[in-house]
Amino acid sequence: MTWTSHHRRGDVLRDVIRTADTRLDGRLPMDVDGVTETFGDELTLLGALQLRWHTRLSGHIERELADQPLDLGNAVAIAWLKAAGDMPGIRAIIDRHVAHPTSPEMARATAVAAGKEHELLALMAGRASAPGEAAQRVGREIELAARASYVPGVAPRSAPASSLVQRIRAVLAA
Repeated sequence: MTWTSHHRRGDVLRDVIRTADTRLDGRLPMDVDGVTETFGDELTLLGALQLRWHTRLSGHIERELADQPLDLGNAVAIAWLKAAGDMPGIRAIIDRHVAHPTSPEMARATAVAAGKEHELLALMAGRASAPGEAAQRVGREIELAARASYVPGVAPRSAPASSLVQRIRAVLAA
């Protein structure tokens, strides 16, 4: 891959993500300019979107674990919610294609990706010690718990940080 094609691929992928976030219908936006030339088929595009999702999820997990080192399970669930809030279009596409793959190859690829994601969730939450079926089951439970409060297209809100003056006023008022 040349430097130019690498940048072109990134530009097209950003356009795909923007379109997916706007539509939120779970369909792969194969109609975006340059998708067919850059990715070729649905499976390749889905793989690129899954990689973006996994990268974002991993980053959020790292940050949440640093912020909440004593509550690993909750930190991982919050990280999943934040990643889903950041990438609602990609999450909708992944969910749709896990439930309704368009080919046997896509079914295999989405099953493997979902299994790896569930293992990541379980391992990072400290609820599994090694990858495998048990870790996948536990990770699926963590995802389902996070999904219970997930509203597609709405980013999770965190409370705004109080300023020093606001905190002093609160102490003086008490």
